[in-house]
Amino acid sequence: MSDISKEPMLEMYKFETTQLLEQLEQILIRSEKSNCYSPEAINEVFRIMHTIKGSSAMMIFNGISTLAHSIEDLFYYLREFKPSDVDYEKLTDLVLNCADFMKDELGKIENGVEPDGNPEELVNLIKVFLSGIKQKDNKSIDSKELTREKSANPSDEDKQKYYISYNLNNSSKPHYKATIFFEDGCEMENIRAFSIIHALNDIADEIHSEPSDIIENENSAEIIKREGIKIYFSSDSEYDIIFKLLNDAIFLKKLELDELKDIEEMQNVKQKKTIDLDDKPIIPESSRLHEKEHTNKSFQQNIISVNLQKLDKLMDLVGELVISEAMVTSNPDLKGLNLDNFNKAANQLKKITGELQDIVMSIRMVPLSATFQKMNRIVRDMCKKLNKDVELEIIGEETEVDKNIIENISDPLMHLIRNAIDHGIETVEERTLKGKNPKGKVTLEAKNEGGEVIILVKDDGKGLNKEKILKKAIDNGLVQDNGKEISDREIFSMIFLPGFSTKESVTEFSGRGVGMDVVSNNIEKVGGVVNVDSVTDAGTTMTIKIPLTLAIIDGMNIRVGDSTFTIPIISIKESFRIKEDELITDPDGNEMIMVRGDCYPILRIHKKFNISDSIHNIHEGITIMVESEMNTVCLFADELLGEQQVVVKALPQYIKKVKGITGCTLLGEGTISLILDIAGLVKSNYK
Repeated sequence: MSDISKEPMLEMYKFETTQLLEQLEQILIRSEKSNCYSPEAINEVFRIMHTIKGSSAMMIFNGISTLAHSIEDLFYYLREFKPSDVDYEKLTDLVLNCADFMKDELGKIENGVEPDGNPEELVNLIKVFLSGIKQKDNKSIDSKELTREKSANPSDEDKQKYYISYNLNNSSKPHYKATIFFEDGCEMENIRAFSIIHALNDIADEIHSEPSDIIENENSAEIIKREGIKIYFSSDSEYDIIFKLLNDAIFLKKLELDELKDIEEMQNVKQKKTIDLDDKPIIPESSRLHEKEHTNKSFQQNIISVNLQKLDKLMDLVGELVISEAMVTSNPDLKGLNLDNFNKAANQLKKITGELQDIVMSIRMVPLSATFQKMNRIVRDMCKKLNKDVELEIIGEETEVDKNIIENISDPLMHLIRNAIDHGIETVEERTLKGKNPKGKVTLEAKNEGGEVIILVKDDGKGLNKEKILKKAIDNGLVQDNGKEISDREIFSMIFLPGFSTKESVTEFSGRGVGMDVVSNNIEKVGGVVNVDSVTDAGTTMTIKIPLTLAIIDGMNIRVGDSTFTIPIISIKESFRIKEDELITDPDGNEMIMVRGDCYPILRIHKKFNISDSIHNIHEGITIMVESEMNTVCLFADELLGEQQVVVKALPQYIKKVKGITGCTLLGEGTISLILDIAGLVKSNYK
């Protein structure tokens, strides 16, 4: 197949294969924990490998297809013969290694590189493992031995029959058999057959065909041309809807659709509809009676896949619509005019725009479940390599955040989980001596709080060593006066500094001082913050706060001179005016204000950004108290302009170098407002 012909299908292939590999990992890890593979789990792994094998062969990714075929053979044997003596831990290790190989190959495809990995070593390991199972299982010689010998290397046809039988007898959905012939001379019958199977995915499950190797087998096109293709599947959709979908295929010559009872009674069909396009179409009377009823029915499809770039473009357009609506309703030319009808229309427009914005934002929201479930693999692998016993508890995985945010927090979560197991959780012996449960526990929790998502990574390990962290910080010149005035949280937060590590020996997972600073930077990149709390021998809690979405925020516009700035509402605690006699100045010239017994630093925005035409007298302006990472700063500005939903726009490269600015937005009157980076301003003030 040429690169041109497979290009439209490449994105779908990558998406579907990635999803299947993620499902595979979860099935394997769950099965390993229970120390057995249920018939459902074995069948599901078989199905996943069968799908990956076929689609990879179609895309001519032969390495992935060959490896998937070998795993398919292994699980075919496990399902058919149900061997009693299987090393499930070794089986899980083997299949996970194969999944890693496939992921690496997908990574190459994603980067535009030819997937040239050689699966031969893994294929041989699978053959050796399967051979070992057969030897253990071969306890007696009986009349079944000949059949068992024959099944040692089952053909695709044998596997297909068993697979069809299994699904027809273990599913509550109606089962169907479709026999399809294409017009003479249409060519590429195997590709046309695959297109029909792919279209069936929208309304059917457990789809299998004869021949099954329609892409990888060069002779399959001739077989389909001569004998047609038989497709077996189950579906909840109505018979006529299925028939219409199949009948819409291009170059269709003949179609037979049978509803089956079971595999042994294929000939005893409940319902049968046949159409031969060489003759006049034969439409049963029952179909005519319901023809009008089904004319306006669409296929029963609840979920579709959409390219993320299209959603980004849609969000941009909605953002422009929000800006345009503000430019119309806040137009300076309308000031002082009595426009009752206009105001009614403007309010209706605002309502519709708001609803549209909410819907588009909800489309981009995806649950954290997939990201959280990936951490099971991290915990499993580290426990095996570090010889620790740790369980992962997941809470609130249904919590939803913006798709772009999920892409940025996956790596930070992985680092935090790894550090919790490597640094925090003790060995089984150490925990036993301390009177703890020998099995350590890491909790990954997500919850909504206001306009933020809170993610907690908790462990019940030994906790952070405050003295060791402080000593390391003093030795590195990061702390003055031996850290006498530094809080525990500030000391713990030092682990996020670049190159900072208290690990005395370098391991595969830690000790190089790399990782925790990446965690902090990635979280700040999406407007979030991370805090650390720890208690000796009770454990450590990492708290990540991130916004629900990056696209549109509620902001408070402020004026400083002729410049306009926007502060995210979520960062504001309160605003007030300061009297001159309330201002406190220390010997170093730092300004502070006492509020309800607590002292807070004052940051004058006009000084920070060199704005000369602003108010300088403290009692003439307005002070806004903002908070980030439990630290508070009072920002001094000329005046508050009001609250407004603003569309966050990326900064040009030359402005990104200015610290304290995180983005910009276009206001209703057409002016540009810079969005303040509250986390950065607070952090710089507390250094």
